[in-house]
Amino acid sequence: MKVFEELKARGLLAQLTDEEEIRELINEGKATFYIGFDPTADSLHVGHFMALCLMKRLQMAGNKPIALIGGGTGMIGDPSGRSDLRTMMTKETIAHNCECFKKQMSRFIDFAEEGDAGLAGNHSKALMVNNADWLMDLNYIEFIRDIGVHFSVNRMLTAECYRQRMEKGLSFLEFNYMIMQSYDFLRLYEKYGCNMQFGGDDQWSNMLGGTELIRRKLGKDAYAMTITLLLNSEGKKMGKTQKGAVWLDANKTSPFEFFQYWRNVADADVLKCLRMLTFLPIEEIDEMDKWEGSQLNQAKEILAFELTKLVHGEEEAAKARESARSLFSGGGNAAEMPTCILEEGDFQDGAIDILAVLVKSGLTASRSEARRAVEQGGVTVDGEKVSDIKALYRPEQFDGEGIVVRRGKKNYKRVTRD
Repeated sequence: MKVFEELKARGLLAQLTDEEEIRELINEGKATFYIGFDPTADSLHVGHFMALCLMKRLQMAGNKPIALIGGGTGMIGDPSGRSDLRTMMTKETIAHNCECFKKQMSRFIDFAEEGDAGLAGNHSKALMVNNADWLMDLNYIEFIRDIGVHFSVNRMLTAECYRQRMEKGLSFLEFNYMIMQSYDFLRLYEKYGCNMQFGGDDQWSNMLGGTELIRRKLGKDAYAMTITLLLNSEGKKMGKTQKGAVWLDANKTSPFEFFQYWRNVADADVLKCLRMLTFLPIEEIDEMDKWEGSQLNQAKEILAFELTKLVHGEEEAAKARESARSLFSGGGNAAEMPTCILEEGDFQDGAIDILAVLVKSGLTASRSEARRAVEQGGVTVDGEKVSDIKALYRPEQFDGEGIVVRRGKKNYKRVTRD
């Protein structure tokens, strides 16, 4: 199966400007394509996972990826899918975030070395490019005369990316975003022969702006394709927990937490995630369509292992799997678990109660929520159910590997003391 057909079989394709042309380009390894990443944090997260996997698949088929870091557009912020104005970032913060991104992306795609003589050639080594290189020094009058003239305000106002912001007030600052993203595509086309842009389905309007600008300015054809957004069976974006985003940085989301996130996806979502995110053969995943009951738990473990291996390496994935298995079977191996460290001030009169442990560890948001969890029988410590809301624990009980506190079936923390 060729790469385009595989993308289709995995349910990844959403909107395309010209299906036949795109099919031919990527199947024959003739696409130089880019995907944009706004450096709004010092780590990529699960929301970027689809894009990274797509880049890897296409590069494996001989196509050339360009990871475009929005060092310039990040100074404004993408209004797509937002009802509020994004926080402004400094140049130093953006530069630091860009470095973090490249390190994480290198697990997925093969980057060209600095000074590689063939950067603009046809080989499939990836590039990382920062649009600050051309956006930060633009002459405003020249830009609006040369580029702005090609954009219809009436048409721009109908774009999906502006609708939510229109309700609360769209600033002129944000209104520039579509023009700047389109200009990115034009510059990449001129410098690197970039003939295609890929992105999330919520970027469609911005991407069409780029293909149209290239056609108007250069009289050339360029293409755009969006990939399906990663939504769960309830229609919500995946990659969020009660604590926030699921990060690819091990210091923000540990390999164990990352593994557990995928191990705990809903039954209705596991096969979709296997198709869209893993590199397991599609035939192997299709066979799992027949699985049910306990077999679905096996499918979830396969999903969690494959994705943790992609992000953190096989050794960390194996550790996370073994820790999860030990914990689930009551073995209590907590070495790879997310950890909460209690300080001396957390102990009152030489002890700490179970409600404080639950709150300090982040397993509950308040003592009243902790009380309900205990009273409903949903809390265990080292595999033993806690039924007394006044249960106390001495400092020495948290020495060494500490204790493993569990709330419900899916939420665990190892609690130790400083």
